Amino acid sequence: MYLGDKAWPDLGEYVGSESVAIVPVGSTEQHGPHLPLATDHLIAEALAREAADRTEYLCTPTINIGVSPHHRQFHGTAWVDAPAFRQYMKSLTRNLTYHGLDRVVYVNAHGGNVQHLREVGRQLHDDGVAFAIEWMWDESIPELVNEVFETNGPHAGPKETAMIMHIAGELVHDDRLEAARDGGLTQMENGDYIQNGARVFYDAIENSPNGAFGDQTDATPEIGEQLFEAASDQLVSLLQWLNERESEELAPRARVDPNPDLSRWETRTVHEHLHKTGQAHGNDQNSGR
Repeated sequence: MYLGDKAWPDLGEYVGSESVAIVPVGSTEQHGPHLPLATDHLIAEALAREAADRTEYLCTPTINIGVSPHHRQFHGTAWVDAPAFRQYMKSLTRNLTYHGLDRVVYVNAHGGNVQHLREVGRQLHDDGVAFAIEWMWDESIPELVNEVFETNGPHAGPKETAMIMHIAGELVHDDRLEAARDGGLTQMENGDYIQNGARVFYDAIENSPNGAFGDQTDATPEIGEQLFEAASDQLVSLLQWLNERESEELAPRARVDPNPDLSRWETRTVHEHLHKTGQAHGNDQNSGR
């Protein structure tokens, strides 16, 4: 069910009986010379809509612009500052809880959003407002991604290329795949981004002149469909798991007792000490045991 397609009277039954909402989140940023700037939000929306169709849970409109300043040197990249993004996502989620939708999955397709969505989820959880979790599509199927590509890449690589070939193939510049590979960073181990255990870069252009990573020529629409179906299965299972949880399981836990077993520990320790010294045996005799 897509929120934007409904008139408000049509949502009464859902908000009266359900508590799950799907929020697709992506970015508008460079994805090499061969993919559209919409890559991340196209993937997020396609997966979210697929899961919503299969489960009948509510899917909100897509958040198209995320935290992407590390791609700022490339034409067209758009971003919002991280605090503004977190505040926006927190406010949006609180709005959903007003309608009783307090179990939220952020269907995320942009690495730059991950830490911020997780922080939003933690704050909402700590406040007892909602149970909101970040889900990243490729992290749900890591074995498959590594299996189908010989030379993967974290950004604008074969996995995203294959997904867009499947979702919106008309937006892929097939004639630029080799240029994307040859003008970018193919082997991640060749990147000059770790020095003595520290990450020493901030922007993608410092490692890839054209913004692409991995070997894009490995991508095919057929592999994209395989990845899409596998990730969709994972998302559907997550939504079903979330829906089945009791409210108490999702609520913040009570504070730990500062001395949870102290009395039992002290009794046991004293008893063990008496046995070692022989006093316990003598006391047992005196008591007629």
